[in-house]
Amino acid sequence: MSTWIGIGRSETGLVRASNQDAFAVIDSAGMWAVADGMGGHVGGAVAAQTAIATVQAQAAFSQEQLRSGTSPIDVLTALISRAHEAILAQARSQPKLKGMGTTLVLLTVIPDQTSMAYVAHIGDSRAYRFRAGALTPLTRDHSLIEKYLERGILTPETAKTHPERHVLTRALGVTATVAPTIAGCAMQEDDLVILCSDGLTKMLEDQDIHQVLCDGDPSPAGACDRLIAAALDRGGEDNVTVVVVACR
Repeated sequence: MSTWIGIGRSETGLVRASNQDAFAVIDSAGMWAVADGMGGHVGGAVAAQTAIATVQAQAAFSQEQLRSGTSPIDVLTALISRAHEAILAQARSQPKLKGMGTTLVLLTVIPDQTSMAYVAHIGDSRAYRFRAGALTPLTRDHSLIEKYLERGILTPETAKTHPERHVLTRALGVTATVAPTIAGCAMQEDDLVILCSDGLTKMLEDQDIHQVLCDGDPSPAGACDRLIAAALDRGGEDNVTVVVVACR
């Protein structure tokens, strides 16, 4: 039977003064996540850490629900709602945190059913699958730019420099309710799933990520280190967080 092993790493980068990203690697519960906070020097970090703390606190219970046959979509929707409410509660209790929010991308597998994984996301933190030398995006950003691209208002080339390219349409903690996008994806042995904050994708195009994954050590640790090093080599303009999960 296949097993899943993940490793994560987060770097402040070469420009930012603090790191507002956070991540979770919970192999025992089949759950991995990356969050990228927003809302100022303090607020962004608190929002991301709160989301990840919620994932960590609920991971074992979520695994039990999945084992009992509860729909993965229901399990992940409930988990993300808890994270959202936790961030809102923090902001209500501490006025200086008002307006904080975070992205979240989360991967989970159903215990004993490792041929299928589920990815939930809010915002522009992303998930990719790397299989037999091919890179496949598993998420589409919740952003104005993505909406413009869908409607044909912009081309992929003009989108790269558009002034609204970093404006999100969804995030945890910034609206009364939250609506994650959740999808299942078939997995095979030797697949890698890459979760990342936009500190990676600001610096590297998809083809760059693909090339980095094709070159060198294919282990989760090797892939994680090379991706972060590549983002820093390109300028490291934002916090960069990568979690790589392998199906073995």
